[in-house]
Amino acid sequence: MSDTSGMRGTLPLISTGPPAVDGCIHRAAGPLLTDECRTLHNCETGKAKITCGYRLPAKYVIHTVGPIAVGQPSASQAAELRSCYLSSLDLLLEHRLRSVAFPCISTGVFGYPNEEAAEVVLAALRGWLEQHKDKVDRLIICVFLEKDEDIYRERLPHYFPVA
Repeated sequence: MSDTSGMRGTLPLISTGPPAVDGCIHRAAGPLLTDECRTLHNCETGKAKITCGYRLPAKYVIHTVGPIAVGQPSASQAAELRSCYLSSLDLLLEHRLRSVAFPCISTGVFGYPNEEAAEVVLAALRGWLEQHKDKVDRLIICVFLEKDEDIYRERLPHYFPVA
């Protein structure tokens, strides 16, 4: 993580008690990150905003709000999840950053099924990289659960075959 120029964290619509990954990012970054997030006001589902990283090794944190999905996600929820990643990547380009680390967005307390999320994510990243491969050095997918690691290890070769 120390060599990523941007990290990804989630920013709830009301950022008073950030869950999971976001809470870890806020604790590590210190109170100035929370103060800056308060100035951002709401962030719509599928959109992204950027802040300084403060005490983190990353210079910036890109915040996004993923969809809440219970059961089989709808087409609009899949589009919102895709937009989380693409909006974050737009900010990566806008701020001339070359690398970013993404957690699995919406698959925790937001209930998006892990397998379906991985398909959306990998398709979005593949499509984006086809247009912007010269503008990025590294896109990292951080997984915290063994099942997510298994899912991504299985699906990565379908989207990014080794030549």
